[in-house]
Amino acid sequence: MRLSILGGRVIDPANGIDRITDLHIASGKVLAVGEAPAGFEAGRVIDARGQVVCPGLVDLQARLREPGQENKATIASETRAAARAGITTLVCPPDTDPVTDTPAVVDLIRHRATQAGFARVVSLGALTKNLQGEQLAEMSALKNAGCVGVSNAHHAIASTEVMRRAMEYAANQDMPVFLHAQDPWLAAGGCAHEGMVSVRLGLPGIPEAAETIAVARELHLIEQTGVRAHFCQLSSERAVNMIARAQHDGLPVSADVAAHQLFLTEMDIGFFDSHCHVQPPLRTQRDRDGLREALRRGSISAICSDHQPLDRDAKLAPFPSSEPGISGLETLLVLTLRLVDEGLLSLPQAIACISQGPAGIIGLSAGLGVGERADICIFDPEQYWELGAEGMASQGKNSPFLGWEFKGRVTHTLLAGRLSFSSESL
Repeated sequence: MRLSILGGRVIDPANGIDRITDLHIASGKVLAVGEAPAGFEAGRVIDARGQVVCPGLVDLQARLREPGQENKATIASETRAAARAGITTLVCPPDTDPVTDTPAVVDLIRHRATQAGFARVVSLGALTKNLQGEQLAEMSALKNAGCVGVSNAHHAIASTEVMRRAMEYAANQDMPVFLHAQDPWLAAGGCAHEGMVSVRLGLPGIPEAAETIAVARELHLIEQTGVRAHFCQLSSERAVNMIARAQHDGLPVSADVAAHQLFLTEMDIGFFDSHCHVQPPLRTQRDRDGLREALRRGSISAICSDHQPLDRDAKLAPFPSSEPGISGLETLLVLTLRLVDEGLLSLPQAIACISQGPAGIIGLSAGLGVGERADICIFDPEQYWELGAEGMASQGKNSPFLGWEFKGRVTHTLLAGRLSFSSESL
């Protein structure tokens, strides 16, 4: 399809573009920025005046529940929700059922996403077979199948020797390792940050040391093996300061933060609000401010949704027994935009954190230069709306942000030059 997007504020951090201009698209790619080439005739025109036109968002952590937990959500339902939120690429962790430790599972996920046609889904392969932390997975085969990295998800690798060998293997395959830093023994049985709130409510706590000790171990092994490593969803000020120090020393490490960790703290648990039961747990105001500062200075280069759709019953149990997780796709962009309104980031910096930053970590490009793939998000930065469960496209309605008023709404999403969402069709 030939398509023109006219009069929008085009913000493309990867190519340093921030101006009111036009985009012209053909054969799934950006054909021109500015004037249309001679003889170009658009089959469709989008009037983007007053709107922001930016690269499609890239989400580094989204559980789609398929294969294995289709009662909670499916690839079709969640990629549809992603398209409505301006997301064009989702990274799926390997803790599916069956585990993503064979090319067959990678192919299945990609096939289902292609069938749905709303967003691109790329997989992280398992670091160890069946995520059991004992035998290394066939990383070479997983890379050939299209995996953009390897991870053991939230399953800890107890043996430091196994982790060292896994990092060496990944380094040899030139695959980044995605790490969830949490010491399993310090965190065991916990469901909230170990502090005054967990004591007041009588909840078993997870100390900050569970994260920092794990980060320290992994950093030593990264230094020894030279593997590229990415720390997922850090939650404490001390951990991000350790990452900043490692980056200063030249270690090949990056980090992301879940959007909800930038706005919520342990205080939001209130009186056992299970919607605030997440892993890692919501920590202190000081930690939240430390995460924001790390984002501002660039130690954290990506914001993700950490999307985990759950069925209604999952959050009805008592707080410690409820399932952790937030349905986060539909609040990723608007929470990031709120950081702009609060003066923490400029709009181009905010967009970079959900496009260029995460794309670079998985080795993809996310720009709107001529010849680049036309994955595009168009949003109205001045439109106010309220998040309600009935209005969510995700099958999971588990969000602590229900009832919040947000500013900024996606009007169109293009996946390789094809409209995967248009608000006109609602």
